[in-house]
Amino acid sequence: MFKILIVEDDVKLVSLLEDFLYKYGYEPCTVKSFDTVLAEFEQFEPHIVLLDVNLPKYDGYYWCRQIRKISTCPILFVSARDAKMDQVMALENGADDYITKPFDYEIVLAKIKSQLRRAYGSYAVNQNGWTVKVNDLVLDVERLELRLGEKKVELSHTEARILEELMNKADRVVGRERLLGKIWDDQVFVDDNTLNVYITRVRKKLAQHDIHDALQTVRGRGYLLTTSWSTDE
Repeated sequence: MFKILIVEDDVKLVSLLEDFLYKYGYEPCTVKSFDTVLAEFEQFEPHIVLLDVNLPKYDGYYWCRQIRKISTCPILFVSARDAKMDQVMALENGADDYITKPFDYEIVLAKIKSQLRRAYGSYAVNQNGWTVKVNDLVLDVERLELRLGEKKVELSHTEARILEELMNKADRVVGRERLLGKIWDDQVFVDDNTLNVYITRVRKKLAQHDIHDALQTVRGRGYLLTTSWSTDE
């Protein structure tokens, strides 16, 4: 049974979410104290987190960053804040998706199932434990690591999926729709700006290896990871 941690201070919504998730065979758990979210996360060890933005004391972005320091489990923001910048901030802070309130429970369920499949199920990146190599850059899909020499950079599931596709087709353009299809099952619910945010995050991970300008935008077509780069070292 998949475990879902709910970080939400709306008592009525929490009750409805718990009932709905129980109905579909999940094990929900709601945080008891908003001062100890990370401790409760570690104790419960959820497979996925539903996280609000507006929380007492620290906001959801803060807790998302804290969770990302110790886990790559999927994080879904569920918030009444529907501005594009709120969604961008969520993704920039490590979230995998963003749902605005009020929402359709079936959409929430579909997004939960999609993230669980990607992280743990038939589409999981770590199911076979493989690596992808371009020049001396190695993507360890199982460990969610990007290695160059002795240096390792940690990746989220989504970042690893994007890099896997780009590295497998190095020096070839990968269309935006193909990347979206590799990442999400329910593309109808994905804002087009979301992919832009993830591409930015992937570029930042490459930059941590002193690889700059390797991931290029091909206007009107998609993205290309060139093999003609060299590090600054």
